[in-house]
Amino acid sequence: MAYPKVNDLQAFLAVAREQSFTKAAARLGISPSALSHSMRGLEERLGLRLLARTTRNVAPTEAGERLMRSIAPLFDQIAAEVDAVGELRDKPSGTIRITCTDDQIELCLRPKLAGFLAEYPDITLEFYVDYGFTNVVEERFDAGIRMGESISKDMIAARIGPDWRLFVVGSPSYFERHPAPATPHELTRHACVNIRHRPSGSIYAWEFEKDGQAFSVKVEGQLVFNSIIHVLNAALDGIGLAYVPEQLVAPYLADGRLKQVLTEWCPYFQGYHLYYPNRRQASPAFSALVDALRYRG
Repeated sequence: MAYPKVNDLQAFLAVAREQSFTKAAARLGISPSALSHSMRGLEERLGLRLLARTTRNVAPTEAGERLMRSIAPLFDQIAAEVDAVGELRDKPSGTIRITCTDDQIELCLRPKLAGFLAEYPDITLEFYVDYGFTNVVEERFDAGIRMGESISKDMIAARIGPDWRLFVVGSPSYFERHPAPATPHELTRHACVNIRHRPSGSIYAWEFEKDGQAFSVKVEGQLVFNSIIHVLNAALDGIGLAYVPEQLVAPYLADGRLKQVLTEWCPYFQGYHLYYPNRRQASPAFSALVDALRYRG
């Protein structure tokens, strides 16, 4: 049997992971037709069908799945070793991929990005906005951001922000039409802007606390987003009440575009943390980022 070429195996792995010839070809920097030709050659040499193709999808066959499980860790190890060699250069370099939410970017990352990028011109930061509690290992991210209490014990965590709380806010025009709620339970009579973190998940129930007793209120309204920025904008537009991070609404409270209510009922949450898998030796680029983002009170 003619043994497959290493480049063909890399190409197969890219197609199997992306489940798309177009995406895999873009990732490899070749044309889809050349990639398809390479795959046909590999299957002919092996005498096995590795990929099941339809007009819309590409998926590994049983043989393809077995080959993928066998070779993927080997190529990942090669890539890691090549990266490690590259990191021997004087300046930290490379791409760091982080999954987070848009408010986390605004509150914890954006204030430090300009200075960090200027200090480390060879580092590229890639942020993927997602409220769905992405698995950083499975999705091949370098790190993610969550509240400290939500991080798995098998992860390393570095605090990047102070404890924070949510504020119930509305526009002056909204409060001209509706009396302000005196207790959280009265929110059920108001138009509220909701957030759903995951498509298959439930709508977030607003969390409150008074005299050491914590409870949640399920509010209703005509708008549901999966981004806190759009929730905030809807409140600014007078559509309804919103429950958004204190630091995010501070400028709008200061200039009068929003008013807050029920402040004494709003509890504090544990600050945001950058979390990442346990590594024997972090790259210089990643170590520089963790140090730059670390919250020092």
